[in-house]
Amino acid sequence: MAEMDTSSSGGGHKKGPGVKKGKKMSTRVDLTPMVDLGFLLITFFIFTTTMSQPTAMKLFLPKDADKPDEQNKIKESGALTILLGGDNTVFYYEGELAPNGANFKSANYSNGDDGIRAVILRKKASTPEKDLMVVIKPSPQCTYKNVVDALDEMSINVIKRYALVDISPVEEQLVEKSEAAAATQSK
Repeated sequence: MAEMDTSSSGGGHKKGPGVKKGKKMSTRVDLTPMVDLGFLLITFFIFTTTMSQPTAMKLFLPKDADKPDEQNKIKESGALTILLGGDNTVFYYEGELAPNGANFKSANYSNGDDGIRAVILRKKASTPEKDLMVVIKPSPQCTYKNVVDALDEMSINVIKRYALVDISPVEEQLVEKSEAAAATQSK
């Protein structure tokens, strides 16, 4: 009589002494390393997004005024104009420049009594805070480092109102003549 194979091996394979039994592989996948990797990626992206926040200097704009001509006017007694020349030279004047240049003075970047920091501190001490305005005017001969040093002085001395403005032709000529005179004196 014929026998019917009811084993679960399927596929027509017969059990017997010479046939090896096939191993059944587990179909379960261990996802533990994937969870660790996921947390590492989340941590990485959170950290990098907080590091990539844009940083910018705070910008204070003037308030709107009814008359635009009077919007940017400052008191002459509270104005300090700093002119940046070539070869690390600094010139300044308080108020409005005198026609004969009598109030045009020189300073340097040192921290001594003849340095620009001392000039700024004297002006700050003698002027009410709401009236104090420092105008920085770099000449074409001045270096980028000099401009950054002047802006650093504003930050160090806690000057809240300052402006970076183009130098006028009269001021530029005065700076050039002063530099030329200083160069001939040093020789």
